[in-house]
Amino acid sequence: MTILCRCENIETSEGVPLFVTGVAQVKIMTEKELLAVACEQFLGKNVQDIKNVVLQTLEGHLRSILGTLTVEQIYQDRDQFAKLVREVAAPDVGRMGIEILSFTIKDVYDKVDYLSSLGKTQTAVVQRDADIGVAEAERDAGIREAECKKEMLDVKFMADTKIADSKRAFELQKSAFSEEVNIKTAEAQLAYELQGAREQQKIRQEEIEIEVVQRKKQIAVETQEILRTDKELIATVRRPAEAEAHRIQQIAEGEKVKQVLLAQAEAEKIRKIGEAEAAVIEAMGKAEAERMKLKAEAYQKYGDAAKMALVLEALPQIAAKISAPLAKVDEIVVLSGDNSKVTSEVNRLLAELPASVHALTGVDLSKIPLIRNATGAQV
Repeated sequence: MTILCRCENIETSEGVPLFVTGVAQVKIMTEKELLAVACEQFLGKNVQDIKNVVLQTLEGHLRSILGTLTVEQIYQDRDQFAKLVREVAAPDVGRMGIEILSFTIKDVYDKVDYLSSLGKTQTAVVQRDADIGVAEAERDAGIREAECKKEMLDVKFMADTKIADSKRAFELQKSAFSEEVNIKTAEAQLAYELQGAREQQKIRQEEIEIEVVQRKKQIAVETQEILRTDKELIATVRRPAEAEAHRIQQIAEGEKVKQVLLAQAEAEKIRKIGEAEAAVIEAMGKAEAERMKLKAEAYQKYGDAAKMALVLEALPQIAAKISAPLAKVDEIVVLSGDNSKVTSEVNRLLAELPASVHALTGVDLSKIPLIRNATGAQV
């Protein structure tokens, strides 16, 4: 049988009125002696009557036990409270042949908000403890987070330091390699330029040797040409009647040799422009020495005839210089009563010209047949 026990407005040991509801499961005992007791007590009664008897007994014990306990004991330890009720009520209902199978507290409440206040206090305590726990957890989490960040930064700084060290070592090694490469490159470039200079020196030396050979061949050809010319002149000057032709030919040959030597000197000068100044001066000196040597040989060989040729070459220039003032004269009037006198004056001037040249240069123009015939001079 299920019996619902209600105790309303029952004061606890602290005077707090409570409303308690409990549920009991009971049955009739089956042992012969106890069954006989139950029959004696309840024979002729229905089930509801039996429940009422048991209910009254349980409620009485429940009220008496509530008066000995505090609200906290009742509320916080319901199992202990139900166990106490069951232990106290079991002997009484047992003497009626009833056995309590179970007794539980279904509900406990009050109308003065004591339990709610108790709950608020507990809730506040719990909330306080929870807030403290949260704060401590956050503190611990913050400390742990800071420690983790510190460890992370330490690891990061160590890693950055190692990376920087590795990078510095790499840059130093790279700089060393670059320096070594630059040194090798510079050495190779210098060796290349040195070898190139040596090759250029060899080429220039070979060119000079070639030029020397060419010059020697040219000198040999010129020497042969001079010998040939000399032989030709010697062969042609054999008769006294051909003396004038011989002179003219010698003058022409001397001029030819002069022009050839001048052309050679000019060509030598142009060819040596790209060389050093000393080489140019040396080449010009050699050319001039060669020309003077040839002229000296020509003068020595041809004697008075060569000097005569030079004087004849210079006479037009001398005459030009002497007559330069007269170039500004538009007209010359010769006053003379006799035309033959003018002619005689001109002849006189022409006759005095060889003597003047001989006095200035030492060359006797009177030996030239053409001038001798023109001036009437006596040899």
